Amino acid sequence: MTNGRGADGSSAADPADGRGAADEGGTVDRDAVRVDRVMDGLRAFGANYTEFTRRFATWLGLHSTDAAALVEILYAEDQGAPLSPARLSERVSLSSGATAILLKRLEQAGHIVRTRESTDRRVVTLRSSPDIRPRAMAFFGPYSERMAQAMAAYPPEEIERFEQFLGTLRSTMDALLANEYENGGPTPPAP
Repeated sequence: MTNGRGADGSSAADPADGRGAADEGGTVDRDAVRVDRVMDGLRAFGANYTEFTRRFATWLGLHSTDAAALVEILYAEDQGAPLSPARLSERVSLSSGATAILLKRLEQAGHIVRTRESTDRRVVTLRSSPDIRPRAMAFFGPYSERMAQAMAAYPPEEIERFEQFLGTLRSTMDALLANEYENGGPTPPAP
């Protein structure tokens, strides 16, 4: 990987030993160590979030992909921007056919409803069912409370800078996926 790790996974800068990576003059590259720690932290947060979704799936007796879709539907509703099946398909990285099958399972389980709220009656809106919202709130309530407590420890200016930082990372990743990784990834080097 390119976040300061060698091909064997070893760290070019081991923050635990305090040495860091040295440049040609022997100076410690503390910025590289910091970037490495931030990238490790973001990766670990993403892995933990995925684990929360997996446990939510187990708790509801769903496949993890179904639970991830349900979380996306609930989140979009909370943001005041409910999803269409096409938008959900993008969010969970499934084909339209696979998304249709997934939605049928969620609907049959009583977790979602499809509505036609637009003036264009062809547009389908995905909503959580009245029964699933209290269950989701019960499961994710402790998570939400702890995250709010953790962020409350930082002044609003820091949170705003972190929002900007995450926005920059997200737009960078979106551009990479749309360009360099559009067809699955860069061309592998010849053996």
